Amino acid sequence: MKILVIQNRMGIGDTVIFLPYIKALSKKFNSPISLLVKENSKADQFLFQTNYIDKILLLERDKKTNNRHGSFLGSINLIQNIKKHNFDKIIIFSSSFRFYLIAKFSNVQKIYHYPLFQKNQQHITDTPKKFMKDKFNLDVNEDPEIQIDHELISQSSKKFNINKNEVNILLGIGGSGPTKRIPAKTFINVIKLISEKKKCKFFLATGKNNDEQLILNEILESKYKDLCIPLDDLLIKETLPIIKNCNLSVCNDSSFSHLSAALGVKTITLMADTPLIYGNYSSIMYPIIPEGEETVTHNTLGKEKISPEQILNEIKKILD
Repeated sequence: MKILVIQNRMGIGDTVIFLPYIKALSKKFNSPISLLVKENSKADQFLFQTNYIDKILLLERDKKTNNRHGSFLGSINLIQNIKKHNFDKIIIFSSSFRFYLIAKFSNVQKIYHYPLFQKNQQHITDTPKKFMKDKFNLDVNEDPEIQIDHELISQSSKKFNINKNEVNILLGIGGSGPTKRIPAKTFINVIKLISEKKKCKFFLATGKNNDEQLILNEILESKYKDLCIPLDDLLIKETLPIIKNCNLSVCNDSSFSHLSAALGVKTITLMADTPLIYGNYSSIMYPIIPEGEETVTHNTLGKEKISPEQILNEIKKILD
């Protein structure tokens, strides 16, 4: 059976969050699932070895540079692309009438979708859970899972001299917005505090954004630079086996927090300015919120109120 799942939310994190539902569908129908996702999901970079995933089709709908699947003509292009694969079912994690029509005109026999015209106020995990129960009688409560080959993990360990007698920590110092990025001084103090107690190596994960690079360079210019390995020149697929070799991760709300937890690495999520659900949907995520706050959401603006001591206490709990 050939099944296509359409998940049209933006970014890596949203794609990772939907993996348990995709895996559950794969089990139910005894078939790997193909995905239609946005290009900025980078799904081809982190799902290339995950056995419940089949093909990855990219939704080319970036109005700035690539709008091949935008507008009326773009919808026709997308219909033609989908038709080529002869899917038996299309499952749409969206209330989009556009995607429903695209599925209908793709000559697919079975189409499942969220209730149409109800896009507002859809919860990132509760809505798909209800959808899976209502449409497929599936209760989905698993954590996301990304699979990576043991040989790649071993090769990465050798290449980066990862010593299993040390504590290897991923620091996800990047983030998609300035209010999500914990200051470099906080990470430097975390490195100081934990390296006084344990022999550690730190892998610094971030993008090429100028502000992210400033944080990276401030850490690399500190006296702890010899304990740190920057990963910003690597592709996401090249970072996966490195992350898998780590004992734990400490990440801003960023792609690396989602990837890390989905790889089975215990992940401390620093939730400064994003709804808490993005940092605690997995059982191996350990969220830290700004001091003095009871929860966190957009406009909490708490990046200066997450302390190194909070992070250290959580690290010690995981390592102990």
